[in-house]
Amino acid sequence: MFGRKRFSFNDIPDLTGKVAIVTGANSGIGYVTARELARKNAHVIVCSRSIERGQTAVNKIKTETNNEEVEVLQLDLVDWKGTKDAADSFVARKLPVNNAGIMATSYELNEHGIEKQFATNHVGHFVFTKTLLPVIEASAPSRIVNIASGFHKRAPNGINFDDINLEKESVWARYGTVATNIAHGFIAENGVLAKIAFNLIGIFAMNEDDGALTQLYVATSPEIEKENYRAKYFVPFAKLETPKPFATNQETASRLWKWTEEFLNEKLGIF
Repeated sequence: MFGRKRFSFNDIPDLTGKVAIVTGANSGIGYVTARELARKNAHVIVCSRSIERGQTAVNKIKTETNNEEVEVLQLDLVDWKGTKDAADSFVARKLPVNNAGIMATSYELNEHGIEKQFATNHVGHFVFTKTLLPVIEASAPSRIVNIASGFHKRAPNGINFDDINLEKESVWARYGTVATNIAHGFIAENGVLAKIAFNLIGIFAMNEDDGALTQLYVATSPEIEKENYRAKYFVPFAKLETPKPFATNQETASRLWKWTEEFLNEKLGIF
């Protein structure tokens, strides 16, 4: 289904001196990603909604990798003010790997009236990553990797800005739209990201170690710089693929970026 593996944990280069921020890292592929980055000597920040579960993951990673430079950061991407505060606390951090998400949950709005999948998968990561952009630029070369789902191909027409919460759609239609467009808003209008690889990865129907391989390839492989990959979509295992046309539509990306900034400014007075 996914083809042969062209990348393994052993192919990850030494990451001494690099800082990796991994959201959703207390379990699943986020945990595996954090563990393998730590194994290759990165300073790893494990982001988790629960400080207790995050610390448990940190302790386990330290034991498995003998790397003591692993720490926890409490981060709830639905809480945008808290997300910005968390991002503001960082100085000279590199390699954010955004991997938190809510999939196929019941329909629920956050305190600002935004459906929680969209609030986490797009808006929360927008706040976190945009706040870190000056630091990311200053610490170049850096990479930002966002994780998406192959279910973006089930979204019929991309983003419906007249019904941003997709109240009339099925949960799978909502998730497909969110997964598709989460990355492209960060690319459209910000030239500072010209040197940042922003890649979407589909990761379904495989074990956690295999599920983490593609994002680890994108985050660490020298091939990304060698081939000058920018704003690309990779699928397992480390294979370049073309997403649906609406996922790379620059007009939609610009509109989403503008909508997100205006919404956050209205609700929280940021951006």
